[in-house]
Amino acid sequence: MKDDADKQHIVGTASSSYPSAQLAKAFRTALTHQDADTRLRAEKRQGQWRAVLAGMASGLLKVGSRTPVKGLPAWVTPEVVRGGFVTGAASAGGPLQEYEAEAARRAGLAQDRSALFAHALTDDGLEELYGLLDSGRYEVTVPEEAALLTAAWLTRAGQVDAALELVVELAPFAGRLRFTPRPAGRPAPDPTAVHRKTVADAGGTLARRRPNTAVETQREALAVWQPFGDELLVHWLETAEDGRVLTRTPDAAWVERGAELLRRYRLLAADHTYCAKHRNPKGNLGILRGALEETVAGRPLDARRLGLLRHAVASMVRKRGLPGAERHTSLRREQAAQAALPSHHALAQLVLRRLSGLPQEAGVAEVAPLVAPVSGREARETGLPAGAAIPAGVRRTVEAALSAPIGTLVERGVVPSAEVLAELVPQLVAVTTAQAYPDEALQTLAAANYRAFRNRRSLLLLNLERQVRVEELPWVRAIAPQRAGVAAGEASAAALRQLGELAVQAFPGTVLPNPLVRELGVLARQAELGAPLVEELAADIFMGTFSPKFLTAARVAAELLGGGTLYERYYAIDYRAVRNLAIFEAGQTLTRSYGARTSPGFAKLCVERAGLSGSGYGPVAENGMVIEQAQILTTHNLAALVHRAGVSPALGWEDLARRCFVTVCRLTARVQANPRPLSTIKDAAYAWRQMLFHLSLCTPQEQTRTLTWLTEEAARHPDHVMARLSPALTGLRQVAEGGSPDEGDGRRLLGWSTGGHWMRGDRVDRGDGGDRGW
Repeated sequence: MKDDADKQHIVGTASSSYPSAQLAKAFRTALTHQDADTRLRAEKRQGQWRAVLAGMASGLLKVGSRTPVKGLPAWVTPEVVRGGFVTGAASAGGPLQEYEAEAARRAGLAQDRSALFAHALTDDGLEELYGLLDSGRYEVTVPEEAALLTAAWLTRAGQVDAALELVVELAPFAGRLRFTPRPAGRPAPDPTAVHRKTVADAGGTLARRRPNTAVETQREALAVWQPFGDELLVHWLETAEDGRVLTRTPDAAWVERGAELLRRYRLLAADHTYCAKHRNPKGNLGILRGALEETVAGRPLDARRLGLLRHAVASMVRKRGLPGAERHTSLRREQAAQAALPSHHALAQLVLRRLSGLPQEAGVAEVAPLVAPVSGREARETGLPAGAAIPAGVRRTVEAALSAPIGTLVERGVVPSAEVLAELVPQLVAVTTAQAYPDEALQTLAAANYRAFRNRRSLLLLNLERQVRVEELPWVRAIAPQRAGVAAGEASAAALRQLGELAVQAFPGTVLPNPLVRELGVLARQAELGAPLVEELAADIFMGTFSPKFLTAARVAAELLGGGTLYERYYAIDYRAVRNLAIFEAGQTLTRSYGARTSPGFAKLCVERAGLSGSGYGPVAENGMVIEQAQILTTHNLAALVHRAGVSPALGWEDLARRCFVTVCRLTARVQANPRPLSTIKDAAYAWRQMLFHLSLCTPQEQTRTLTWLTEEAARHPDHVMARLSPALTGLRQVAEGGSPDEGDGRRLLGWSTGGHWMRGDRVDRGDGGDRGW
């Protein structure tokens, strides 16, 4: 599910000010943008935002609800625009798709979805659906397209009652929504391999690539205008004595050759439009050409123009030597070789041609042949030099389409961040989820449905409502009894452990992004490991409350880190009290805030630890301080992954702790001369917290060794890095020796504060949101 609006607000209604502002922005873009495609996209957005505003005004839309469109249940995929607002349209609605129209023509039906729905339930229609199930040659782009295939599978499996119940639930929307999949030319790809981009995506990127104007200008100057300038120079030197041109009177043959040069100039100027330097009448080439035009026309040069001509000729000879001389010839040979190098644009077009012969809606199993140097055959066909290497930018575009196990993509740098990893994980979770079903055809269908569901964009939700989950879809509920419990749980646990280890090891010091947390949470629920995973909350919309799973996650952290670990002592946590609070609230009826269960005890604890009074629902900086305490208490999912899912780094905890500190140093280096450094300081504090978590799992000997190494590593960075981190390093050493981090020169490193952050060291923050009050 897209994470555009995975935020929850504690307000009663949504304002129309944001949609109005977006409509105005789209209107300006549609009117003023230079690119035609951008203008067209903006015009489409205008229509969408008008629909949002009209729906809000008429009461058709209830923005902030799980059922935002009147008359549509929560399971219907709505059309969602920026910010989680809905337009009122259904993603599976609109005009008939081409495949639907073709199916209606083939069956002799009216061009109507109701007729297609009814036909799918006939013997002939079911046979068609059975064929798709067996071949796997179909695509599910929105979850609704999996509905009738599910009904067909249930019917064939003898689950007729379940199929009928599903059909009855779908029937009221048969005329509005498409419930059949679109046929595909090939079955689903290898489920164990994932890819960031399809071949079509990579090809589209290369097709949109334009020549580099600066490079092409230089190429044209070297290959066209400098050689032509040499010809003009040679022509004028024919009239010179002792280096002074026009000391000899040009004869008729000279004039005729000059006229031919001018005709060639006009042709070259029409064909080569990048470089405009030749048009400058004050440049050497412009002076030589202008004088030639006058002379060929029979008009004598005045004294000023003659002086400019002689000066231009003399300076050209002085700078490069006479044409034909060794110095001049060597220079022009080097320039010609440089100009002959193929452009990146031309090489990109060659790679695009290589991609065109591959299946477009999948990744590529092997990148090397696609980015190999220009072959002899290709050189003959395209004019590119044989052996020319494909540039790095083009290679990266193709590598993004590599289809391989996700660990391989991380190792090869195709997945450069936890955010990109989060984009790919749904493909693997889809396969793991599908393995719970014993039938192969049903596995393929379930995986396709899950992938489509994860493309569903999040809604703007109010009053702590929860996003729709995949298990709420009627066709998923219908096949839920087919799931095999133990085997499915083991597969989910293994996948959770694999992905957790990959995320923690590959991107140390990085907070797990919410889309990744959501996918790991799906696996944790399926595995029934009792591993509560919590999202990162946004300080600007924080409501001062936490769901019960935050306290549960803190209790898991207490089980792992309680008993006087470095982490517990550094952050002054009483994990015994946390465990007692969790036991107490587990035995109570938890408070409901706006219909959602909350943990008041955990919220109060976070507010107290942040040193605040009141509810903890206030200015952004105070909200951030409360949220940070929640992350500290829960370790923001690290304890759950380690203690419940069994995540363990291959190279050990000491290695992870050190790599986290390298991230801390890298982020701290960015604070220097940064006018808005507070988000960077926050990220550095988060990386520091992860370092402490890993360090707390090390042996005493490893801790001692690493504490010494931290100072050595900081010293390898610029002096200002050590200066900013020195209080934190002092505080950590004091904790390791049994003291407090805030004694003497030591400081506890946190990301948020309502006053000036000590790591800045240059000026005081201003105390509110954004970069004005950490």
